[in-house]
Amino acid sequence: MNHHFCADLSREQGDPLAGSAAHAERHLLISWPRSKWQRKLRHASDMDDTLKQTLDAIADNGLRINLIQQSGMDTHQHQVFLMPERRRFRVARHQLGSFLTALQAGNRLARWEQFPLKNDLVLCCTHGKKDKCCAKYGYQTYKALVKAVTEHHLPFEVWESSHLGGCRLAASLILLPQVRKYGRISPDQTLPFLHAEAKGQRYLPGYRGDSRLTPVQQCSQLAALTHLSSDDEQPHLTLRKETGDEQERWLHWQWQRSDNQGELSIRCQATTIMRVDTCADLEQGPTESVVWQTVEVTCGESLSGPLSVPSHPQSS
Repeated sequence: MNHHFCADLSREQGDPLAGSAAHAERHLLISWPRSKWQRKLRHASDMDDTLKQTLDAIADNGLRINLIQQSGMDTHQHQVFLMPERRRFRVARHQLGSFLTALQAGNRLARWEQFPLKNDLVLCCTHGKKDKCCAKYGYQTYKALVKAVTEHHLPFEVWESSHLGGCRLAASLILLPQVRKYGRISPDQTLPFLHAEAKGQRYLPGYRGDSRLTPVQQCSQLAALTHLSSDDEQPHLTLRKETGDEQERWLHWQWQRSDNQGELSIRCQATTIMRVDTCADLEQGPTESVVWQTVEVTCGESLSGPLSVPSHPQSS
């Protein structure tokens, strides 16, 4: 193919952001120098086999593990976070095995615990060994995020991160503990993104959807937010009913703002695009992928009975 980066091809194809936000809810983050990261999101070249096996076992038990980095961090004193609990720990390299064993056993972690995390975390994928788009686009956006937070005194901690899913959507971000995923965030979008999240609002130009929802529900949610949001406020949305089949679905939302409330019905259709998910697939070429697109937004009648929201799926 003529393309050298999967993110460029994805953008040209009109590959939608909405519907791509699947992610785990529970996280273990461990600071580790990016130069040591390997292709697997939780492995580093200077980890011994026992540590790698322990991390794999913890991940198999339901915690998503990412390696993270900040400029100037101590490479042998690891910062460790548990999310969504907002717990922060400081663990020396030689004690990491003991810490993880205690974590697995459900034992007290007080000897390593620091003050609880005050600000939200913004993770930006810069995992170039996983996908070169994350190095090319991710690192530029990470630097812009750090600059914006510092210069504007915004309430976030910004970290580089290993693979977050959706390499073709670089620069890829996630806000924790809310688990809000964003894609194609360019350096010049970082300040409006941070300002929106500082107000507790989603930054709609890069928003990928609620990770608890299915792809079609995420597509519909973004359409509802886009239709109903003002500069100062975004609505609270409750999904009340969903009907249709694998090709077309109607989703009915109840919405509420401080000054008004109502219902909205959104029709989404499935369509097929030719997509390359990672740069490693460029030589093979694109394959068919089904995505959802909004085709109609109308006022809906009042509906009873909330639709249950599925638990967080695990992303790749």
